[in-house]
Amino acid sequence: MDYVPFGRTGLSVSVAGLGCGGNSQLGLGRGKSEADAVRLVLAAFDEGVTLFDTAEVYGTEGVVGTAVRQIGRDKIILATKARMRECGNLISATQLAEKIDASLKAMQTDYIDLYQLHAVTLAMVDQVEAELVPVLQAAKASGKIRHFGLTETSPNDHDQVMLQRVLPTGLWESAMFAFNLMNQGARQAVFPLTQAHGVGTLLMFVVRNVFSQPGLLEQTVKDLATAGQLPAAFTDDPEPLGFLIHESGATSLLDAAYRYARHEPGAHVTLFGTSEISHLKANIASILRPPLPEADRKRLENTFGHLKGVGLDLPHRAKAPKQ
Repeated sequence: MDYVPFGRTGLSVSVAGLGCGGNSQLGLGRGKSEADAVRLVLAAFDEGVTLFDTAEVYGTEGVVGTAVRQIGRDKIILATKARMRECGNLISATQLAEKIDASLKAMQTDYIDLYQLHAVTLAMVDQVEAELVPVLQAAKASGKIRHFGLTETSPNDHDQVMLQRVLPTGLWESAMFAFNLMNQGARQAVFPLTQAHGVGTLLMFVVRNVFSQPGLLEQTVKDLATAGQLPAAFTDDPEPLGFLIHESGATSLLDAAYRYARHEPGAHVTLFGTSEISHLKANIASILRPPLPEADRKRLENTFGHLKGVGLDLPHRAKAPKQ
């Protein structure tokens, strides 16, 4: 495993981070047991993963906590997130303080390494900064959390305007946002800001259905070509990203997707999710491989760099299990 400094936090993080939500929810979303989910977390740690990202809404804080107690609390970076709305309203300062305590209890830990506000929108920002940031600062001062950050609502903010608004304030120590082969906007919109302000980055939507569901990539590219967003030649291209797979390039589309994100300047943690240990090992292996050939990276940028919102489908999450 490779490890890198996480912005200005002083943390050292694995470049591969296990996302504990998404479609799989550590397998809980695929009908697997909590014991299976714990084994998956332990397998990730055995492969060198030290950052585990869960959330209140994922329903996996409990199983992550169970696994962490077996691993040893001081050996991992534990990240979780607060749901931002209750009954349609932005949470209050009191509710956020209660959520921090609830996450500590669910994971049976004394502290959270990285506590994040989940899916923050531009409309929330002023109230978040005025009312919720002081709660996070107090929780950090008391030792309940070590660092705090936020995540964007990628499917609803293709231009990433929320992050462009908040990152220059210097309040936030981490940011989680979308970046993938065909959604490259963060290269101009976000990475320059995270690098300038020492913000740790966690990349999501690196692989979603568009790169893993048979036929969806081809249909997506065809639709984009029909809409004039890609050259007409893509209308009937059976392998629109086939140029990435060759002897000195990627071994598969998923391999290309993980390598592309992981080696972007300013990228710290590339998140992946799975329900299978075999997939977990394959994903980590891809994240640890060298960058894609420069010619392939340039072709991706020249061909798809202008696109926005591709591959940002929301997970079809199963009902969260009781903790």
